[in-house]
Amino acid sequence: MSIYFSGWLRLLRLNLRRDRWQIGCWLLGLAGLSITVAAAFPELFSTQEERQVMAETVKNPAMIAMIGPSESLDNYTLGAMFGHEMTLLMAIAAAIMMILLTARHTRGEEEDGRLEMIRALPVGRLATLIAVFAEMVIISFFIAGTNGVGVGLLGIETLPMSASILYGAALAGAGLVFSAVTAVFAQLAETNRGTVGFSLGILGAAYLYRGFTDLSNKQLSWLSPLAWVYKTEVYVNNNWLPIVLSIVFALLVFGLAAYLNSIRDLEAGFIPQRAGRKHAGRFLKSRIGFSLSLMKTTLISWGVALLIAGASYGSFFGDLDSFFQSNEMLVMLLPKNSSYSLTEQFMTVLMVILAILSSIPVLSVGLKIYSEEKKGRLEQLFSKAITRYQLFGGYLIIAVVASVVMMGAAITGLYIASSSVMTTPIALNVMLQSGFAYLPAIWFVLGMGVCLIGFLPKWSSLIWAYLVFSFFVDYLGNMLNIPEWVNRISVFSYIPRIPVDSMDWFPLLIICGAAAVLTAVGLVGYRQRDIKG
Repeated sequence: MSIYFSGWLRLLRLNLRRDRWQIGCWLLGLAGLSITVAAAFPELFSTQEERQVMAETVKNPAMIAMIGPSESLDNYTLGAMFGHEMTLLMAIAAAIMMILLTARHTRGEEEDGRLEMIRALPVGRLATLIAVFAEMVIISFFIAGTNGVGVGLLGIETLPMSASILYGAALAGAGLVFSAVTAVFAQLAETNRGTVGFSLGILGAAYLYRGFTDLSNKQLSWLSPLAWVYKTEVYVNNNWLPIVLSIVFALLVFGLAAYLNSIRDLEAGFIPQRAGRKHAGRFLKSRIGFSLSLMKTTLISWGVALLIAGASYGSFFGDLDSFFQSNEMLVMLLPKNSSYSLTEQFMTVLMVILAILSSIPVLSVGLKIYSEEKKGRLEQLFSKAITRYQLFGGYLIIAVVASVVMMGAAITGLYIASSSVMTTPIALNVMLQSGFAYLPAIWFVLGMGVCLIGFLPKWSSLIWAYLVFSFFVDYLGNMLNIPEWVNRISVFSYIPRIPVDSMDWFPLLIICGAAAVLTAVGLVGYRQRDIKG
């Protein structure tokens, strides 16, 4: 057996050392969000009447499809509300984290050629996969501990420590399940992109399936691993059976991944890639066409995700006025001193969220060139008649177009869903103006990313921290009484919130100019610095 497992402990230590900052950021984000929301609930819903209004809202079929059903709506305590509304969404975030980390250390290492170098050392054939499994188990314990203990330490009466540990375990269980699924697809697919794509596809299918069965036949929802998360009925009945089910399922699937790994060749996969054309077309030979082919799957996936996100938000527009009128704390999320309806005001808040979400695929395209640089793939391109400006410019053109498409997809979903539930829906042109007004802010964030790649490429990931910061100050700034000067650090705070605010072109033009300057400076810096080979 040693010929299969020898050296896994050293590889585990290496993986943990390489991932320590990434793991830390993920854990901080997940636990921080759980603790922040749990701490805010007693003020947001201080009376039983306010909680029951929320209970009536989540009886909406669209809300059931989004966050799952609850058996405690007749006595909607703070704990029942927190467990019902947060567990599934946080479990999805944990699952995405585990999918990305698992794919990186399995098919990603293989695709980049690092696994071949490791295999040349005295390590077992399955050592890499065992090390990844052990790392995911350790991360799962940290997810359970940071989220469960963190929420339990708040001392809220209906969020006791024992139930909070179950809450953390539910998130960890979901993460471990989809880590195992990713390990299997790492054996089946031939590329890291395929591994991540298949794994996220299964995650999305599990989410949609449980949403459909929750509305039609709740018993069938047991077939979805994501349904196990809220089947725990955390803070209500505290059922540990789904956690045991998650662990057993993960062990079995990881065992399947180990078997598949043991019978395949290095860099091979069981699902063959689709054969391409013998000769590339004229568009694929162009710098933009080549760059677009690398990002096509990512952009399509995000476009669909934003369309669904917009539709999910729009599906409960019909109940917003009565819901917000019953809760003064939630009104603090909205613009102040407005004569517009609460639904219109809340739409402006949603546009900030959708704009920040739309920035993610845009940044992914803008930062792609540095990802290719780190993998040593740019030397082959620069050996041809192409300049750095042309190559980077191709990615930036795609990113700018993608910003329009992504916001358009989100607005389309929001409009279609809201129109189906509102007696007098908000006009499409109002939504388009409100959403597209954020394009300069998205371009500014892209420009910051380009500037970091040009001068501080190793710190380019800081732009993601800025995006998270912008989300918190723009979405929760009023509620948390964040100082105005802190709020002004976010570029999204300068965008007029149409229709509550009138269209003001001056800040938009200034932000566009700043975005152009940052992009130009970043391109100059990229042109002058050394490229990693």
